[in-house]
Amino acid sequence: MFSIKRLLSGNEAIARGAYEAGVRAACAYPGTPSTEILENMAQYDEIYCEWAPNEKVAVEVAQGASIAGARAIAAMKHVGVNVAADPMFSFAYTGVNGGFILVSADDPGMHSSQNEQDNRYYAKFMKIALLEPSDSQEAKDFVAAGLEISETFDMPVMLRTTTRISHSKGLVEMGERCELPLKNYEKNVAKYVVIPANARKLRLSLEERLGRLAEYANTFPGNRVEGNGAEFAVITSGIAYQYAREALGDRATYLKLSLTFPLPDTLIREFIAAHPVVYVIEEGEPFLEEQIKALGLKVIGKELFPRIGELSAAIIRQKLLGENAGNPALASDIPVRPPVLCPGCPHRGVFYIINKLGAIVTSDIGCYSLGVLPPLSAVETCVCMGASIGNAMGIAKMRPDKKVVATIGDSTFLHSGVTGLMDVVYNKGILTLVILDNSITGMTGHQHHPGTGFTIKGEPVRQVNLEALVRACGVEKVWIVNAMDLDEVEKALRAALNCGEPAVVITRQPCALIEKEKHRTGYIVNEQCKYCKMCLKLGCPALENKPGKVSINEALCNGCGVCVQVCKFSAIGKAGI
Repeated sequence: MFSIKRLLSGNEAIARGAYEAGVRAACAYPGTPSTEILENMAQYDEIYCEWAPNEKVAVEVAQGASIAGARAIAAMKHVGVNVAADPMFSFAYTGVNGGFILVSADDPGMHSSQNEQDNRYYAKFMKIALLEPSDSQEAKDFVAAGLEISETFDMPVMLRTTTRISHSKGLVEMGERCELPLKNYEKNVAKYVVIPANARKLRLSLEERLGRLAEYANTFPGNRVEGNGAEFAVITSGIAYQYAREALGDRATYLKLSLTFPLPDTLIREFIAAHPVVYVIEEGEPFLEEQIKALGLKVIGKELFPRIGELSAAIIRQKLLGENAGNPALASDIPVRPPVLCPGCPHRGVFYIINKLGAIVTSDIGCYSLGVLPPLSAVETCVCMGASIGNAMGIAKMRPDKKVVATIGDSTFLHSGVTGLMDVVYNKGILTLVILDNSITGMTGHQHHPGTGFTIKGEPVRQVNLEALVRACGVEKVWIVNAMDLDEVEKALRAALNCGEPAVVITRQPCALIEKEKHRTGYIVNEQCKYCKMCLKLGCPALENKPGKVSINEALCNGCGVCVQVCKFSAIGKAGI
């Protein structure tokens, strides 16, 4: 019988692995590079899937499913684990009932993230098992392996991927679903209630479980020696394994590690004893290197290889073979092409108006963080999900002479902005919060959230009423405006900034990429253009600065009409009229 193989990304493979391994519950908050895991899992009716309001809730729901006896998975990008860390640390103490996997999709090189953190350290800190796949096949296989480890050693398991593993594709052998019954559920206060009296005992139990897992790591099939090259001996894991194999090929012998916490100390000692010089090749921080050196063993690692950014085969060849890594294009030779708000984005006009008001502007994680770029140049801080409100509160308290505006999206507000707003009201902050409601989670690709009225599977549900939620936080001054009506936006913002108390302006207009299906009539610039360039201050990609005149690229224009409102000479009109 021939096996069926399909070309899958790492994220698609994880989703398939969860299906085949009998996972019953999967929860996530969207974030690149992890988003497609839940999107692909939602196709399976056998798995309960949900977009949670944030990563902490995602873990708690999946944990509840595990306690109930189901195999469960929670997926997120690396910074999401920061949000989910609170329940995860205690989860290590309680252990599981049904197997549980936490997927952490790290982003070396910060392709779409505000920082570069190596979440392998989280697994060590939390004291949970850590698996690192090196390709799509392992991404699928390690879901099943991780669930077995989770149930055998009674602990959560972190499946740590990176951007290249998440998004690169490889052939994956497909299997059938293993339909497992729910494990029995019994009330067990001593296991699942982490009051100090119980937690002290659970702490001892956790160390015993880790000790057994450490012994198992030496026999885990994913930890193995490959090749017999005589020139180099390499210890590696994850995507770094692929880079090392590409760079060194048959010239090296490899200790490929896949279960990297706890480390297989016996296997490592034997490998190092058999070679005069051993290199640890890993992307990011010296996670393996530090633990190996702590065993009293000598290896060469980050004194040779970089700890910042992505690793590559070229870097390894340069460091070990002395080859020139090459320089196909200097950064200075590449045309600058910064990311921009889409044509017709409802956030553009709002930032244009905010700029006119002379306020200090804090922002958040989402499309609207692009408001920092010229010509809008409106944003002054952007730290993490929800931080815009807390940052604005601190600025407002220290600089009461300044007007302060916090900007946040609808999805991000529900993720972690509500508590910040409560703090503003409770502690008598005077600032204006602008909730940029585009009816979707925009930057990660149009995922639903509690405010959209639909689940991940497209089921209609009750949606959160942002105005009612804001008022429930204690805000009395609330405006809801059409984001595309600049006069309306300006009147509301001026009133909010001058009301002398916490105020919220909800600017409402669906994402332009949702609206594009309406095929709205575009605009053109006529002979009345005075070339004052006011419209160019919007930074719309459809507006082009031609010699002596502005023109509109009709292929890009989606007819939002914001530029019409900015032009003082009636020089912009609808195409074909």
